Amino acid sequence: MNVSPQLQQALRDRAMRRGPVRTVSIVVPFLNEAETLEPLHQRITQVMAGLEPAHEIILVDDGSDDGGELVAEALADLDPHVRVIRFTRNFGKAAALSAGFAEARGDVIITMDADLQDDPKEIPRFLARLEQGFDVVSGWKQTRHDPLAKTLPSKVFNRMTARLFDVDLHDINCGFKAYTRRAARHLNLYGELHRFTPALLHAAGYRVAEIAVEHHPRAHGQSKYGANRMIKGMLDIVTVKLVTRYQSRPLHFFAMLGLPLLLIGLAFITYLSALWLLDMGPIGNRPLLLIGVLFTVTGTQVLGVGLVAELLQAAGLKERDKYVVDQRFGGDVPVDAREVRL
Repeated sequence: MNVSPQLQQALRDRAMRRGPVRTVSIVVPFLNEAETLEPLHQRITQVMAGLEPAHEIILVDDGSDDGGELVAEALADLDPHVRVIRFTRNFGKAAALSAGFAEARGDVIITMDADLQDDPKEIPRFLARLEQGFDVVSGWKQTRHDPLAKTLPSKVFNRMTARLFDVDLHDINCGFKAYTRRAARHLNLYGELHRFTPALLHAAGYRVAEIAVEHHPRAHGQSKYGANRMIKGMLDIVTVKLVTRYQSRPLHFFAMLGLPLLLIGLAFITYLSALWLLDMGPIGNRPLLLIGVLFTVTGTQVLGVGLVAELLQAAGLKERDKYVVDQRFGGDVPVDAREVRL
């Protein structure tokens, strides 16, 4: 890059201003993990004691009924770094993460599971990766210690999601992740969308990276995910696709479905109309007429839904919701109003 010496110095100064992470918030959602909370707290505390950034541990109780909520409160009494959020009932992991993000005060927010399968010793590697300029760092359980019934669907799901959303990740579903504060605050999680946070942020222009992490076998409790997780994941892929790609132009999505149906239906009706005009026999009892009418009506309805969505989007979408501002710089010199020329 051929630039002036003054600009080269400004670039060096700006690179130096990025600096290290100062504070870290570790968000741990849990549901019926009474046996693992204390050893997890000990491991996190031991790792963070060797790091410079200050830290806080936010334990989010997602409706536990095994005494885990009492263990979390006791840990908060013993350690001022621990904060506890309790839900009145089980609202799901997405809600727990949203609550943790809202309460987090750190420059960096790290999420991890409470079942001891995620190892806190990986936290320094997450922080180092973020300091390289990334906004999201996702863990990759390269060697998983889970049954085949869980790992095989996960591999299929991860491969499909990576291709659909053009995210170069091997394990988008891993709960061990690190976010910059501004990236985490951009997320609006509900349902099962917590599994798609890298795809959501990548679509918004944030920089996403991945590191391989150690994955331990489950020693306590049972997995909270059943066989229906794959079905929910497939449905959520459609939701995320709509949110990330067609949120500001929903008619384009509905047109992909409705327009082909409408055109095929019109083609069938045109063909039958030509036969009727050429007096080549009655068309009222031909199945093709019914199919053509069905396709035409269905395609028109789907396009109508897209038009209504466009109207609702135009009415509700604010100008600032159409883009994401990375950062703002400059403007330190005040402008005299008398010098402004309109």
